Amino acid sequence: MLIKVCGMRRPENIQAVAALPVDWMGFIFYPKSPRFVTDQAEKAAAIGEALKASGRMVKRVGVFVNAPARQIMETAALFKLDYLQLHGAESPDDCYALQKRGYAVIKAFSIETADDLKQTDAYAGRADYFLFDTKCAGYGGSGRAFDWSVLQHYHGETPFLLSGGIGPDSIEALKNFSHPRCAGIDLNSGFEISPAEKDADKLAGFLGLTDELPFDNCQKVLR
Repeated sequence: MLIKVCGMRRPENIQAVAALPVDWMGFIFYPKSPRFVTDQAEKAAAIGEALKASGRMVKRVGVFVNAPARQIMETAALFKLDYLQLHGAESPDDCYALQKRGYAVIKAFSIETADDLKQTDAYAGRADYFLFDTKCAGYGGSGRAFDWSVLQHYHGETPFLLSGGIGPDSIEALKNFSHPRCAGIDLNSGFEISPAEKDADKLAGFLGLTDELPFDNCQKVLR
């Protein structure tokens, strides 16, 4: 099972969280987010040093919302991003253009009902992963979970990450969730002390219980 911790910014906190059994770490490059990564050149160097100091090979995910392709690629080069997570209204062609340039793409979708899953059809083969988040007025970050039973209607081949409101008390709900294309979970506000700062102790306690989750047979596409 993949564990992604998103919305990171402070180097000391990044190092502490990266030392845990985390696979991916997300950095948000959307100016309207309270977790927006600013002062990019200086921050990129500090993030790189923090990840190196953790002693683990954690993949870097950049989160963008309707950003121009040139800006995405410049940021990806500066921060040495492994994955590009597109959280806006990016088209299948937008995703595919980035894939053709060698980037691995995660396309996020806001989910409330089974009808919301129909939009994923056009993105088959145009993203390496999907991310299913709670539908809200903005672009993610609601802190609320959606009805995961809706995902029984997802029959696509693209593996996905489950997101939206997952916190320390979500273990039982996760134990009862199963889907052959679920590759892992995305953790963010449910483990925060304040925006962009995670409680490493709470994360450690939660991650210590994830071996009990039914994700052993999940599909993965690791690039």
